[in-house]
Amino acid sequence: MTIVLDGKSLAKSTEEDIANRVKSLKEKRDITPVLATILVGSDPASATYVQMKGNACKRVGMDSIKIELSETTTTDELLEEINKLNENPNIHGILLQHPVPSQIDERKCFDAIDLSKDVDGVTCLGFGNMSMGEKAYGSCTPQGIMRLIKHHQIQVEGKNAVVVGRSPILGKPMAMMLLNENATVTICHSRTQDLESIVKQADIIVGAVGIPQFIKSSWIKDDAVVIDAGYHPQKCGDIELTDIKDRSLAYTPVPGGVGPMTINTLILQTLESCENS
Repeated sequence: MTIVLDGKSLAKSTEEDIANRVKSLKEKRDITPVLATILVGSDPASATYVQMKGNACKRVGMDSIKIELSETTTTDELLEEINKLNENPNIHGILLQHPVPSQIDERKCFDAIDLSKDVDGVTCLGFGNMSMGEKAYGSCTPQGIMRLIKHHQIQVEGKNAVVVGRSPILGKPMAMMLLNENATVTICHSRTQDLESIVKQADIIVGAVGIPQFIKSSWIKDDAVVIDAGYHPQKCGDIELTDIKDRSLAYTPVPGGVGPMTINTLILQTLESCENS
């Protein structure tokens, strides 16, 4: 029987535990976890994502501070804002909403975030620590996927995993997390030659390439675990799910699979940062 990897339900149940832990922090230590979000420019999609993250904080009793900067903000100006948040002991997590305007050195700004407050898992140091099995907050989408897999007791060890996508906050950390769980990992992308034959060997396939239905259902073998990390305006993901529901071992629905776990992981890691402060 196919397992539906329902991220929406898991995120909702996890929020109850997070809310209880937040309540305990308030009662025992008189402290409230605070997530600071930075939005540069006026991109409507980015503004919506930031609002969703603020709403998630509110649902569990956490506070969020929204910093909005103009489209013409420079790298130095953004770095100054990040440094202020780094130095503020009442801020436990910092999220710089991606993407930022083209004149900003996004990587430099990501890497300016203090490692202890990098709850979105975007710094090079955090990625390196995670890859080496050291303590770090994982990038939220792949970390959310791993939580979903573990919740449903999906076996990863010894399996052939194919990750289609190589972004620094999704494809690359996803591959490292699966490797750390003893999967044999192949990283592919939109320019991979003969991608179909590689995908056909996958026990676990992760679509993270950012192209609607780029991975065809006919490429995926029976009884595979199908993880679709994409979401597009057409209300579809990166994987064509035509008949996957009937013949996969497990799959993530789109929407309602990976997406809710991303935000849930962000607030969970902000809570953990507060608990560790």
